[in-house]
Amino acid sequence: MKLLILNGPNLNLLGVREPEVYGRQPFDKYLERLAETYPQIEFDYFQSNHEGALIDKIHEVGFSYQGIIFNAGAYTHTSIALHDAIKAVACPVIEVHISNVMSREPFRHHSCIAPACKGTIAGFGLDSYRLAVEALKAL
Repeated sequence: MKLLILNGPNLNLLGVREPEVYGRQPFDKYLERLAETYPQIEFDYFQSNHEGALIDKIHEVGFSYQGIIFNAGAYTHTSIALHDAIKAVACPVIEVHISNVMSREPFRHHSCIAPACKGTIAGFGLDSYRLAVEALKAL
């Protein structure tokens, strides 16, 4: 099984950005643990602060990988283009969020990408990514 973990804007700052919301662990350390937990899965990781780069990556892997775990960051709430990219590819996409977006600012309560995704996991810290792996394994 080959999965892409795709992180959007500002997620390159995990571990230092608003640690009370996003925790203190850098994502690369978490990814190492995730790969150890699932040695049978090949994980690719890509992060970008640029919407077009995220769309290009979805197009690149969306017909050959078994799934995409996608934290679109703030683009979640604004990007119809990401919605369309997700709908255009064959593999399932799971939307993830580290925080419980529904308990935060009202502008975070709407997801443009959710209707195109297989499901959404939010509010479990970095463990949201592991839960998404489990969801994709069960498909």
